[in-house]
Amino acid sequence: MKITPDERLRELERRADDEMARIEAFCADWPKLGDEDRDDFHSVVICGAGLSGLSIAFALKRRGIRSVHVIDRSEEGREGPWMTCARMRTLRSPKYLSGPDLGIPSLTLRSWYEAMHGADAWETLDKISRQDWMAYLVWFRRTVGIEVENGTTLSSINQAEGGLALALAKSDGTSRTITCRHLVMATGIDGCGGPRVPAMVKTLPKSAWTHSSEPISIDFLEGRDVSILGGGTSSFDWAVAALEAGAREVTMFARSADLPRTEVLAWTNFPGFLGHFAELPDLDRWRFAHLYFNFKVPPTQEQYDKACSHPGFTLRLGCDVRELSMDGGSIRLTTASGIFRADHLLLGTGYEIDFALRPELAGLVDSVALWKHRFQPPQGEESALLASHPYLGPGFELVPRQSEAGWVSRIHMFNAGALVSLGPISNGVTGLKYGVPRIVGALVKALFIEDSNRYLESLAAYGEPHFDPGIDETVTTPREVLT
Repeated sequence: MKITPDERLRELERRADDEMARIEAFCADWPKLGDEDRDDFHSVVICGAGLSGLSIAFALKRRGIRSVHVIDRSEEGREGPWMTCARMRTLRSPKYLSGPDLGIPSLTLRSWYEAMHGADAWETLDKISRQDWMAYLVWFRRTVGIEVENGTTLSSINQAEGGLALALAKSDGTSRTITCRHLVMATGIDGCGGPRVPAMVKTLPKSAWTHSSEPISIDFLEGRDVSILGGGTSSFDWAVAALEAGAREVTMFARSADLPRTEVLAWTNFPGFLGHFAELPDLDRWRFAHLYFNFKVPPTQEQYDKACSHPGFTLRLGCDVRELSMDGGSIRLTTASGIFRADHLLLGTGYEIDFALRPELAGLVDSVALWKHRFQPPQGEESALLASHPYLGPGFELVPRQSEAGWVSRIHMFNAGALVSLGPISNGVTGLKYGVPRIVGALVKALFIEDSNRYLESLAAYGEPHFDPGIDETVTTPREVLT
């Protein structure tokens, strides 16, 4: 009788439980101090239930930290970018990279995929589709028992006695405040800022342009002429999506005279760099980061070929857009190569680091140290991009700009803003197996040290029996022992 995918998944889940039991994947709970029983207090709150947030939650669970609360503004199955603003067909990372499984074979993407589609399908698979990746993460979350409060947005972060006060807004319009010892911002590529929108674009009405970060349907582009700013990977994702939506003409404008060909993450993926970048002196980290950002992300071969093979696509390299304006109902683009017009503008212009762009971080702008506050690069090696990044400690924690703002060190930025301080270990699958142990180790250490006096009291009062010598409580001598 043919075994169904659901039956194979149930067997896989049983195997995962067995593997975790064999390696003592979950350590014993810590001695309880009382705070864990409060609904409005948590040892750790994780903002973001995508790949990073789920991985950190699983790792904390394995270390015996049970008072962990995970929130995400999206509904279940739409956490992260994969079902919202991502427009590529597949992930860009190789299928074999380790993800949130943290070394448990039956929790890997490969095990899930083979259970769903068979071993032969895995062997012929090039890269995982974003839809399958999202389905895998939902299965993983349920299998390891991670609860997420969906439809919940972090509105603000403030100091509280012994921790942080977090204002949460629900999608149903309600709100509440909770407290925690530590906060992890697992908020992805725009977690320390927002979309980079050129000043000339902001002069146009918002209805005339769309950034690649916006989770919208682009069916409205059918039959329209579209221009794209930027020649990176997100721009080619835009181009294919617009053409498949029925756009009449799609023209891509890129300042560079050539397209990037090298994926820098392929070079970085070795234990020395990803595991120990954070231990380098500031100057070395600055220089590595400077080189890293000089590598632009190339389009996937599939998306490039799809776009270039379409008769409605035009790629204009070395064609910098110098001015934008509205001309009647169309957009006028003044470029180095002449005047062009479009019905709609798509932006593949990336993201910028700026706490002021995120409501929950805006109140921290004057309290946290950025690289520009802690490091002066040698003449000729300046970089406004690097200088704008937060200067983080070894556990991804924010560093206060003034001593009175020491409470901000309870906030850990596990997102793209950490790259200059800790390397590319919190912005995707590649560095995950290095980033998660680092931040979880820092959190566990902090939670123990902060309460070490209370644990000392707990130890002094400890009296759980583990041995019965057979002593009668009414006498002072043990019962006769036969020899």
